[in-house]
Amino acid sequence: MPVSEKPGPEPFGVYVHWPFCAAKCPYCDFNSHVRHQPVNQQVFADALCTEITTTARRVPGRRVESVFFGGGTPSLMEPDTVARILECIADNWAMPDDVEVTLEANPTSVEATRFRGYAKAGVNRLSLGVQALEDSALQALGRLHNVDQALGALAIANENFTRVSIDLIYARPGQTLSQWEDELARALALGVGHISPYQLTIEAGTPFADLEARGKLRQLPSDLAFDMFAATNRLCASAGLPAYEVSNHARPGEESRHNLIYWRYGEYAGIGPGAHGRLISEDHRWSTATEFHPETWRQKVEDQGSGLVTDDRLSPAEASKEYLLMALRLSEGLNLARYAWIAGAPLEKSRYLPLIDDGFLTLDKAGYLSATDKGRPVLNSVIAAIAGL
Repeated sequence: MPVSEKPGPEPFGVYVHWPFCAAKCPYCDFNSHVRHQPVNQQVFADALCTEITTTARRVPGRRVESVFFGGGTPSLMEPDTVARILECIADNWAMPDDVEVTLEANPTSVEATRFRGYAKAGVNRLSLGVQALEDSALQALGRLHNVDQALGALAIANENFTRVSIDLIYARPGQTLSQWEDELARALALGVGHISPYQLTIEAGTPFADLEARGKLRQLPSDLAFDMFAATNRLCASAGLPAYEVSNHARPGEESRHNLIYWRYGEYAGIGPGAHGRLISEDHRWSTATEFHPETWRQKVEDQGSGLVTDDRLSPAEASKEYLLMALRLSEGLNLARYAWIAGAPLEKSRYLPLIDDGFLTLDKAGYLSATDKGRPVLNSVIAAIAGL
């Protein structure tokens, strides 16, 4: 694609954030909140629909390719709440019959009973937070379910949804390579079409960070974590679920369409407390973010129609850097022609040719720049070198 050629319409997704959880996991730094009184779901659904309508006035005429209910714990939502939000999205933008609608769920027995209701509401893809297949590990991670509940929830999910993904956390304190290989093999034997294995990271401000600071928790050595990463790629590929992104593996055709919108730097609306978006208006990209605190966000929506606290126009240099940071996480890599369109100028060869020569990157005939097996484990450093960070 020449630099002067404008691409077709950007793929468009809608992210809806439900910020409430039954308990806060000690490793989690997401925007999640525990409320000891029942949440008034009708009031929050009203606010979510108002923000959807306000956003649609700004970017009308979009065709929604994916909707993602994230959190927090979206499986604490009543099916009627989910149905209402989906109806609101369909009232404001075009929703084709094959739209991907994902909901994140925790596998406690109470939430699993809602799965049939979610499917009836329009959810067709479930992302199940299994996290571990060892009861002791689940307890250490602060999860409220056990392995039997996770497997039971997965069985119900498979009965109700055409596509199911599971999340797992590896490189947990004290975990050995053989333990992770055995656990991952058991997970792959469950037959899901998509799996997201994430390496445990200690985030500032979390209880795990406090334990680490007091010497009561130790992360695994980096070389052992690397071996686990390599084993993850090998075992998933052997099971027919190759990596299509650093931490995501899928059977061909079962990749998360919503996450591909992020990584390919498409357009998406961020709805709900603490949600981020990337909108295209007047031929410019805009970075949006909403108020973090749920009740404060709701009041802002009531007062002004949305909870926006950030609404910044991105320069071509800023937008192209974001595309670079996202796209190089994908196995397909970064499309140089798309980069040139976003930046208004080609990516300088001097920024990536040395990395090709050193074996960290490869460039295919279609113009995609991607990380090699050598480059993927040190991807952050590779990206920093190209981006000049």
